[in-house]
Amino acid sequence: MVQSTWDDWFVRDEIEATDPGDGVVVWYLGCNGFVLRSQSTTLYIDPYFGTGDPPNLIRMIPVPMDPADATECDATLVTHEHIDHMHPPSYGPLVEDLDADLYAPSASYDSPDYDGEMRVPDGQRNEIAVGDEFVVGDFTIHVTGTNDPDAIEPVGYVIEHDAGTFFHAGDSRPAEGFTGVGERFDIDVGALAFGTVGSIYEPEPDSGVRTKWYMDENEIIEAANQLQLSRLLPAHHDMWQGEAGDPKVLHEHAVSFDYPRVIEPLYIGCSVRLGEPGIRRLDALD
Repeated sequence: MVQSTWDDWFVRDEIEATDPGDGVVVWYLGCNGFVLRSQSTTLYIDPYFGTGDPPNLIRMIPVPMDPADATECDATLVTHEHIDHMHPPSYGPLVEDLDADLYAPSASYDSPDYDGEMRVPDGQRNEIAVGDEFVVGDFTIHVTGTNDPDAIEPVGYVIEHDAGTFFHAGDSRPAEGFTGVGERFDIDVGALAFGTVGSIYEPEPDSGVRTKWYMDENEIIEAANQLQLSRLLPAHHDMWQGEAGDPKVLHEHAVSFDYPRVIEPLYIGCSVRLGEPGIRRLDALD
């Protein structure tokens, strides 16, 4: 069961009350989750509203919403099988109650970290692979390869709209294939996983273990240049005790490179518009 720290105002008065006009608004859900909303279509990417698994994984940020409070979702996209990306309590209500399709690599269905019911009716279960292309509403989505050594079958998503192009790399590190993605697509906004090397508690050997899951400062700028990102959204750095990073330092690492043109460190709940640089505060607070 998901317990929202923010009750239902964020999804009700912010996400679903916003009029995107002829553009696309992108909200950061914390961890590596995002919501994309156009005038006609709503996409969730890697939503995770769980609390972690203390003391191994300790969630450091609020749970911004209960997915059972959402009334609009056309599809949920999953990048890989890890529990903070493929989490049935988080995507389940979107699929079961709103008839949204779930798109995920086969390993996310066959070998998920989650031990329980997957909550995906056959008619809404879509297995995708690198090279696939599909359409959801007014979004065209391309499935790309990534480089996540900790995942079985990781993918990324290039999401095209008339207003601009968004890329979500999951938990990838820099990847040779990113160069081709950057040359093929004119990516306006890209979300890349950023963090630090930390000590994560493991029951065996009952102590902290040196852990590196995400890109460090130099790697994330390398990946941004491979992808030729106009705007970089660092993600995942806020989530786990021991793996946090400070995205404000990335300006110093990026200053001598061509990309990204802009770095936009989002707090949970903040948003951006495709084609319009700048972080948007919560409209619900105005």
